[in-house]
Amino acid sequence: MNYRLSKNERLHAEKLIKELFNEGSSFFLYPFKVLFLKKEDLIGQPNQVLFSVSKKKIKKATGRNFIKRRLKEAYRLNKQILPPDGIILGLIFVGKAEMSFAEIQPKMVQVLNRLNRELSQTPFSS
Repeated sequence: MNYRLSKNERLHAEKLIKELFNEGSSFFLYPFKVLFLKKEDLIGQPNQVLFSVSKKKIKKATGRNFIKRRLKEAYRLNKQILPPDGIILGLIFVGKAEMSFAEIQPKMVQVLNRLNRELSQTPFSS
């Protein structure tokens, strides 16, 4: 299993980000709001993920970056839960700044398991 989080696994295309927010489905599981979209034309490519931390919740950029590093690490270690089906995923952190990695990682596993269940019921978007 490749445990890297390479650049092609990070969502950075503005067009896809807009599509995710406009057409994607979502659910909330504290401390995350999760947006996802299953793309038919991305089948066979790795899943792409976007990490976001609210400036309103965590004022300082260093705090936001610290939380993003923890989110990326938790996702990187558990990404094998999701099938590589061309899923576009947005993870928006809405928790507290004091959350430790030990608190974030089990929540990430819960999110990915629930996402797996949701994706099995969601048809492809073109």
